[in-house]
Amino acid sequence: MAFNVTGVEQGEWAVLRVSGELDLMTSPILRQRVHDVVAEGHHRLVVDLSDVFFCDSSGVGVLVAARRLIRSCQGRLRLILPDRGADDGSHVNRVLGALGVRRLFDVCPDLAAATADDADPLSA
Repeated sequence: MAFNVTGVEQGEWAVLRVSGELDLMTSPILRQRVHDVVAEGHHRLVVDLSDVFFCDSSGVGVLVAARRLIRSCQGRLRLILPDRGADDGSHVNRVLGALGVRRLFDVCPDLAAATADDADPLSA
């Protein structure tokens, strides 16, 4: 599966849907897309990682940098990481947890929850 980032707007939220492997080679693409979205004036961003099947430390670095950028604009960042159960849960969710940065993010199970004004993030 090739890496791909597509963007849409959902109400007041900009949504970046990411698929494939988020690694050293592909993370600069996501980093640039996040910067482009913020430069366009969007300060509410959802990054949908439902279709990311591999994420290394450079991918995590992009997510942490995106959080920092959005917070500097007094914005909101939410990640979509579907809860598939303890044994086969999202790879990205497991990586974020293993690195101890999962708690930094508002995580939602799907787009509807992520773009709701009263979104209740999943517990870490």
